[in-house]
This record gives sequence, C-alpha cells and structure tokens, in this order.
Amino acid sequence: QVQLVESGGGLVQAGGSLRLSCAVSGSIFSINAMGWYRQAAGKQRELVAAVTSGGTTNYADSVKGRFFISRDNAKNTVYLQMNSLKPEDTAVYYCNVDSPFWDYWGKGTLVTVSS
Repeated sequence: QVQLVESGGGLVQAGGSLRLSCAVSGSIFSINAMGWYRQAAGKQRELVAAVTSGGTTNYADSVKGRFFISRDNAKNTVYLQMNSLKPEDTAVYYCNVDSPFWDYWGKGTLVTVSS
C-alpha cells in the first residue's frame, strides 16, 4: 500500500522559511512526477511545484524564485524549500505522486504565514 506522509508545516512570520518533506512508502511501478499542491481556504487546489522523473522542474508563477523543489530518489522523498514566505502562501500543502496508473496524495500539512 502506497503512503505519502508530509511533514514540516507550521506557523511562520512573513519573510521566513519552511522546508516541507514528503516521504513515500510502498511500491509504485512508475512515476511521472512528484510535486506539491496547495489549497487555501475557499480556493481550488493549485500546483505549486513539480519535478519529473527526468529532473525537470515546474513552478507556479507566484512562487518562482522563492520556492525550490527537490527529490531524493534513494529515500523516496520529495522536498519543498519555501523562502520569503508571504501571508498569501497560507494553505494546506499536499504531496502528489503522478504515475501512469494512479494519482497518489498525502493528507496535507498546514502552512500558516503571519503578517
């Protein structure tokens, strides 16, 4: 059974940094990409950042230059380094694994940025 467990969320002041981690356990035959999405209160879930199996990264315009995604294949873990955080970054952040057969999701970790 595949599980995605996020960690690293919390409360931070504007301008601060947080690092999210997502540990993937279980067997996934093939992975297209691993990424992070977020959902703020009253808004739709949106892509924050993703990294393909080939190492290509993709970022939402709102986080470019501030957030950085990386993955450790040996540990089956994907990270999101978030710098210069803004109150508008406040959301529940979800880890995602995109495979040809299924989309896997974590339960989410809350990030709150105070002004």
